[in-house]
Order: sequence, then structure tokens, then C-alpha cells
Amino acid sequence: MADIVKQILAKPIQYADEVIKLSDQASFMKGECNDIKIRTEKLATLLRQAARASGDLYERPTRRIIEDTEQVLDKALTLVFKCRSNGIRRIFTITPLAAFKKINQQLDNSIGDVSWLLRVSAPADDRDDEYLGLPPIAANEPILCLIWEQIAILCSGSLDDRADAAASLVSLARDNDRYGSLIIEEGGVVPLLKLLKEGRMEGQEHAARAIGLLGRDPESVEIIVNAGVCQVVAKILKEGHMKVQIVVAWALSELAANHRKCQDPFAQHNVIRLLVSHLAFETIPEHSKYAIATSKHSIHSLVMANSNPNPNPNHKGNNEQTEEKHHSVADHPMDNQMPSQMHNVVTNTIAMKSTMLPIHHKATTGSPSPISHSDAGEKSVKSNKQQSHQFIKQNKGHGLPGSSIKRREFEDPATKAEMKAMAARALRYLCAGNVSVCKSITESRALLCLAVLLEKGEDEVKYNSAMALMEITAVAEQDSDLRRSAFKPTAPVAKAVVDQFLRIVEKADCELLIPSIRSIGNLARTFRATETRFIPPLVNLLDDREPEVSCEAALGLNKFACPENFLHDTHCKSIISGGGHKHLIPLIYFGEQMVQIPSFILLCYLAMHVPDSETLAQEDVLIALEWSTKQQHLMQDEGIVTLVYEAKKRFELYQSRVSKQYH
Repeated sequence: MADIVKQILAKPIQYADEVIKLSDQASFMKGECNDIKIRTEKLATLLRQAARASGDLYERPTRRIIEDTEQVLDKALTLVFKCRSNGIRRIFTITPLAAFKKINQQLDNSIGDVSWLLRVSAPADDRDDEYLGLPPIAANEPILCLIWEQIAILCSGSLDDRADAAASLVSLARDNDRYGSLIIEEGGVVPLLKLLKEGRMEGQEHAARAIGLLGRDPESVEIIVNAGVCQVVAKILKEGHMKVQIVVAWALSELAANHRKCQDPFAQHNVIRLLVSHLAFETIPEHSKYAIATSKHSIHSLVMANSNPNPNPNHKGNNEQTEEKHHSVADHPMDNQMPSQMHNVVTNTIAMKSTMLPIHHKATTGSPSPISHSDAGEKSVKSNKQQSHQFIKQNKGHGLPGSSIKRREFEDPATKAEMKAMAARALRYLCAGNVSVCKSITESRALLCLAVLLEKGEDEVKYNSAMALMEITAVAEQDSDLRRSAFKPTAPVAKAVVDQFLRIVEKADCELLIPSIRSIGNLARTFRATETRFIPPLVNLLDDREPEVSCEAALGLNKFACPENFLHDTHCKSIISGGGHKHLIPLIYFGEQMVQIPSFILLCYLAMHVPDSETLAQEDVLIALEWSTKQQHLMQDEGIVTLVYEAKKRFELYQSRVSKQYH
């Protein structure tokens, strides 16, 4: 840095010396040249002072101010050169007094700029709270100089001054996107991260909020990530004060929301695990004694191991095709479970303590698992307790969730709730469209935590939990491995999550409704043929007064009825028996366009998959399909054109056969 600044200053210092030398040699306009000399000498002194303090100078304004100063000195050099005695050339050279007046003004401005640069780059103690004001260069862009000043304070000020400077940058970044871009361009990210890492609580909060506001586009987020935000965020989430952690989690969610490519760098720095730890805190009892399961030992398999009293050793793993083929003949194992299911699931998970700790120990140390399967229950429990305490003692400070996050149990309930809300929000954006992050989340306690919070959390906690689950289910819809591992019907935790969605959809009167509808639709391919309880509430929502709700209900039902769903025939019959077709026809005729298209597609699926339905024939479905083909806005997509053609063809064929049988 110091070498770069010295290189920048070398040329203007050389120009200043030349101006002073030529001013002494002037034969004409000596008084005016002397005025230039006086100003240039003062400027040269300041430039040499800047060169001596090059290590402390803030590079961005230094480069801008010195470049302008160099141009002014070049003009002064040209002017005084014309005033030398050069014989007959002087006769044809006329230098107006206005030129001297203009160059003197520019030299005064350069003196002011360099003086301001020295003051703003000086340590705060040396300035004695001196008001810096704005340099002449700020006449064209005052905000830029204000940003320079605040960043300079961030670089060299006291902790309190740096906190105030960060707060000022927060205000600027919040007011205007361009100001945020200037803060990044002028090098504000690195000192903000340094304050976030080293500052007091107030300064850390301001720095984290500024980072979140600055990451408004992919390019900005890329710069922030490259500056080292992942390491700092991980450190704060592990060791920071909870109020700082709240703002850090929010900032993290903003960065991930605006640039998905930053998801993996954050995951690589253990951020997912730390966020899950915050979700689990006081959500699952004795959370700090749990280790996150590895990919070989998922939370679901361990829950099943503790909840199934009669395990079948010959039971084969579910693959997608086998699971779907047996949907029509297998009842859901938990259909008749008591209403205390959530309590049972949590209790079963707690019971995993004696199992999961040795598993983690094995993964960590390579020693064989000390799980005892003997019938001496009391002896086994005692042994497991000893192993658990020994494991926790050995791994103290080595990243167990919750074990290194100090004093958070003493925070007030509102702060704890806000922390959970921001942790869920961060997980929502970190897992959006990312299979690996979703797998790491579902292999931890996060699904169980989100299910519990969806039922018992505060309003914001519930909403962010619902949105996080919606993103996870959206990824599971596209990834069969994740779908089978995290949301297989036999997994009690997955069942608990789905039950919460169903409860919300049946209630149908809160802001969680739309993410719950989408999540059920995303999981449509995981439900068995006997699992028909999701169809009626979605059908009822087709008649909702809110067009957005009706649209989401139709989209969700489409995922049950589409050909990609192995049980589409069964689901279509359930939709018809629930009266779905009666809602669809009015929506197609009179609904808003956002509702018309998914309703039209769903009606096509019903006609195509259940073409021999007398119920559909009685409702004049064919007339509705025919009318729809004449509506240009409904027939813009080639896929819809093909779909309605197939639906009409099959429906007409089967209905003609039915009419012949009756005649």
C-alpha cells in the first residue's frame, strides 16, 4: 500500500519542483508567476508530507485527489514555461490574466484536497474530533467524499468512531443503491468485516447490517465473499453475542438470496451446522448433547430405529419405483397415530443421544462404535452415559452445536425468538436450489426443529420455518435421492413435517398457507395411494376468495394429477370425488388469468386420466375444454396445446363408448 501511494505521489512532486524552478526564471508576468510559485511551494510541502505518511493514507481518495493535482500542476507548468524569455516567440504568445487567475484557483483547490486527505487519513486521536468538512473535490460529488471520510474512520478510528462510521454507511447504503455500490468500489468491505470481527457489540451490529445492505446484486456479493465474509460469519455465529448473531444471520440471508453461488462457500465454513444449532436451542431438549448425523446415519433412520419396536430385518430400502408401485396396497404406518405425534417424535429423537454420540465418535476417531445391544438394560444405560460424558468432555470446544455458544440461555425470550427466525431465514436462502446444502440440513436435526417451530414458534419464526421447508421440498421434488432419504413415508420426522402442512392448509387462514400448499405439492410424488387426506383441503381452496390461494391450490393439485406422478389416476379420481371439477369450470370461465391457466391444465389432466367418468360428462367438461381452445391467452404454450388435444381425444373416445353402452 505504501509503495503504491509513493508511486502515485512521485510524478506530481516532480511537477511541483519544475513549476517552482520555472517561476523563478520568468521574464514576463513575474508577479503572477510568483503567486503560482507560492501556492506550488505550499502544495509541494503537503505532497511530501503525504509521501512520508504514505502507509497511513487511504488509497481510494489518494488516487483520485493526486490524479487531479497532477493535472493542475501540469497546466501550471505549461503556463509558467510561456513566461520565460524566449526571444521573438514572445511576440506571438499572449497569456491572458484570466489564465493565471484560473490556475491559482485550481492550485488552491488542490491544496485543500491534499490537506483534507492528510486529515482524513490521520488517526482519530491526532484529529481531536476536528470537523473535517468536505474538500473542494467534493463540489461535483459530495456523497463520494462523505463515503471516503467514513471508510477512512473505519480504517484508522477508535472502536467507537468506527461504530459510528459503520452506522453512517448503513444509512447511505439503505437510502440509495448507487451509494452502496460506491461504498464497495471505494474499499469499504474489508474494514467493515474487520469491525464485525473485532468491534464491540454496537459496532458489530452496524457492520453486519451494512454488509447485508451492500450485497444487493451478484457482483457485490462476490466481492464480499472474496473479502472473507464466510470466515467472519462463522466465527460470530459460533462465539458472538446473540444480538450480533441475529443481524449476522439476516445479512447472511440477504447475501444468499441475492447470489446463490455463495451458498457453497458458506456451507464449507460450517455455517449450516451453526444455524441448525440455533434452531435446536431450546427447541429440542438437551440440544447440546447431539451431534449432527453423518450421511451414513441420517436422523430419519435413527428415529426409526428408536420408534419401531419390531424392526423387519428383511425390509428392503425404498427406491422410487418400488415405493410408488406399492403405494396402492400399503397403508401408511402412522395413519392411526395419536394426536401427540409431535411429542413422540421429539421424545424418540431425544432417545437417540446414547446412539448418535458413539456414531459421531466413530466418525471422529475411527474407533469402533461402542453401542451395546445386550439385555442388561441398566448396565447399558450407565455405560452409554459414561461414554457420552467422556465424548463431550473430549470434544469440548471442537464445534459441537451449542457447546461453544456461550451465555445464550440468559437472553430474553424475544431475542431468542428473533434468533430462531433469522436462522430459519438464512437456512431458507442457503438451501434454495442447492441439493448438497439441503442434504446436510435434512441429515441434521433441522427438519424436526422446523416442524416443531412451525407449530409452536412465534409468528416470524413460523413464517421463516415454513419458507425454509418450502425451499427444501422444492429441491426434493427435483432430486429423487433427497426425496427418498428425507421425505420417505416411513420417516416419523417427515410425517411430522407433512402433518404441520396439512394442519395449516385445513385451517386456511394464515400467512403460512401458500408456502404450505407449495410444500405439499412439492411432495406429491412421495404420498401413498391411501394417503388421500391432502386432496380435500386443496380442493376446498380452489373456491377461495383470494385468487393467489386458488392459483396455488390448482398448481398443487396439478402435481398430484400430472403424468409424472405414478399415482396420477388415483389422485385424479380423488379430486373428482371431492368435487374439484365443479370449482375448476367456473375458474376457467370467470377466474383471473393467473387462476385460469393452472385450472385449465388440471381439468385437462382429469379428462385425460379419468376419461370414463360419468361425473365429468354430466358437468359438460368437453364443452369447457372446447371453449378454452378458442381463448388465445390459454393456448399460447405448445405444451398446453398438446395436453388439451390429448385430453379431448381420450375424453371423447371413452364418452362415446359409454353413450353407446347406454343406447
